[in-house]
Amino acid sequence: MLIRGNFWLCIFLSAVYNVAEVKMSTNLSEFQNATVGATVGVIEVLVLQPFNYCKNMLQQGQPIEMNPSKMYRGVASNAVNMGGCTMIQFAVGGSLKGLFHSDKTKPMTKSQEMGAGLGAGMVSAMWGTPLELIMIQQQRKGGSTPSTIKSMISGSHLGRGFVGCAIREGLWCVGYMSIPPIIRRELREAKPDVFDTDDKARIPASLLGGAFACYLTQPVDTIKTCMQGDVERKTYKSFVDTGKVIFNEVGFTGFYRGATFRYGRMVCAVFMMDKLASVIGPAMYPAAFAA
Repeated sequence: MLIRGNFWLCIFLSAVYNVAEVKMSTNLSEFQNATVGATVGVIEVLVLQPFNYCKNMLQQGQPIEMNPSKMYRGVASNAVNMGGCTMIQFAVGGSLKGLFHSDKTKPMTKSQEMGAGLGAGMVSAMWGTPLELIMIQQQRKGGSTPSTIKSMISGSHLGRGFVGCAIREGLWCVGYMSIPPIIRRELREAKPDVFDTDDKARIPASLLGGAFACYLTQPVDTIKTCMQGDVERKTYKSFVDTGKVIFNEVGFTGFYRGATFRYGRMVCAVFMMDKLASVIGPAMYPAAFAA
């Protein structure tokens, strides 16, 4: 029941976010949208870090401590991760679409759209993996950011959890970057009388993209988090082995530990980021919003 409820909450919020996000693109360039998105993303992380902390602790089977000083461990790494990954995904995704779509007289194929999203997400994992590792290690063990970085480098742990992060980000980018335009085209071609504009096709397209992006990425996110919390490999070793351990412990539902906090963060983030974008966009680029 919990998984089912989170599923519908997730796709609803993803639909709202995809619709809200379009507002900025009519005024700003891709680069400007990316910088605004990164700025808003950093602010969102600073405010909603406790949700991230609770999600990570539950995924690892660790107790939650209602202490702000512990909840905000690793927030700097998370903020840098959020801002950087957003910009990388926009930049790489746009570049790959341009590379794949050489014939501008024809629409992009489904494989081209999904390939661009998958590639953008997997590339961004090279940035996000070590930063998430540092954050999770701080959340579990404390310590300053410099000392944690030094420890992870000396132990050759910086790549720990890369496979899970790459799969998660790749699927996430396909869900929010690639699937919506594919579904929009299909709907407009199949039902041109009903979906006579992109805006009318956007909500169902976003619902399907959100279901794919959010629901399917939770298990690999759980595996990645467990691996990064256990760099000593006492319980969790390889990606496959970690999945087996989680399943043997509590079954399939074990992959959805912490999902409530993940989606709870999305509830707040959707409305917060939409509002902040409407304020920060004009503040950063006033000329683009001049009447």
